[in-house]
Amino acid sequence: MSFGIYIHWPFCKSKCPYCDFNSHVQSTINHQQWRDAYLKSLEYWYRQTSDRVVDTVFFGGGTPSLMEPETVKVILDFIRCHWTVAPDWEVTLEANPTSFEVSKFESFRAAGVNRVSIGVQSFNADDLKFLGREHDSNQARFAITQAAQIFDRISFDLIYARPNQTVSAWSDELSEALSIAETAGSSVGHLSLYQLTIEQGTPFYTRHARREFVIPEQDLAADLYDVTQDVLESAGYPAYEVSNHARVGQESRHNLIYWRYGDYLGIGPGAHGRVTLNGEKIATRDHRAPEIWLNRVTESGHGSHDFETVGSESRFQECLMMGLRLREGVPFERLSAAAGGEYSGFLDMEAVNHLIAGGILEDDKKSLRTTPQGFKCLNSVLGYLITRS
Repeated sequence: MSFGIYIHWPFCKSKCPYCDFNSHVQSTINHQQWRDAYLKSLEYWYRQTSDRVVDTVFFGGGTPSLMEPETVKVILDFIRCHWTVAPDWEVTLEANPTSFEVSKFESFRAAGVNRVSIGVQSFNADDLKFLGREHDSNQARFAITQAAQIFDRISFDLIYARPNQTVSAWSDELSEALSIAETAGSSVGHLSLYQLTIEQGTPFYTRHARREFVIPEQDLAADLYDVTQDVLESAGYPAYEVSNHARVGQESRHNLIYWRYGDYLGIGPGAHGRVTLNGEKIATRDHRAPEIWLNRVTESGHGSHDFETVGSESRFQECLMMGLRLREGVPFERLSAAAGGEYSGFLDMEAVNHLIAGGILEDDKKSLRTTPQGFKCLNSVLGYLITRS
């Protein structure tokens, strides 16, 4: 079973108004203190999982490209020196395309990063301003081009279903993105296309409630989704997950661990993990507040709240929820393993058959899959399938 390590860097230069991730704006950061805390937490988790082979490491955030490259280096050196690591391990770092962060790409590569995920979000100047981004479209193009000269693999993100966005304008922007990817070279093998959602607790939530802006209605959002699939698939980037597209072999191996319900450590403020210990699936959740997390690591070696054993019904639900996000679907064998055996009491088979008949799900007797039509209503599908006890 694949095994990954997620490292959460909780700091950003500014908070994007749509973002509900655990990120904080802080003027001064003691980088040595954070290095020491990450290493201490890794040491704790190594003692629990020393027999595992590390396939992937993912630096997320926040904005991990604001980390000092030395921090990334000592973390990766520690992992290499303790765990066995896969010879082709994937090491991803999320980055913003500002000139300050791009200037550190060479140093991140030297530290051991071999894949970057660049948060472009848009190539439209007005929309970049609306989204609160600190870069412009020229910086985004430059960041992709520079990254292609340094890293083996590159992904970048875009957000669609923005206010006043038309299908035609989005199609043009996708064509522009693909042109930039083609110019940069074969290392740009992955694109993430996310629909703008209004999350509670964000500035956008308040502004949207005040009707300061309107996002596309459901039918237009579905049309924008459809054109995304058509344009990307025609260009050789088919969707392998509801929001992620890749050339064959360029899928995010780290994220596949999540979606295939594998084990991963989550280290850093607010990070979540799922790891099998003594035959039981354990859910971990690190404290969200950076200072409290640092104090807890100092006191107990890790920053997590009390561990929780994931029961058979919850394991099944998590496995199903993650697996149906993938175009490959979820094997029934994996669902059985997650449930610890028979799972018929957890799944409404009448609902499954109804959705298969309606073209929302597919069943080839080995796996249950979401159809392209089903991806448009995935959240509703999941709620419909789970048996209510």
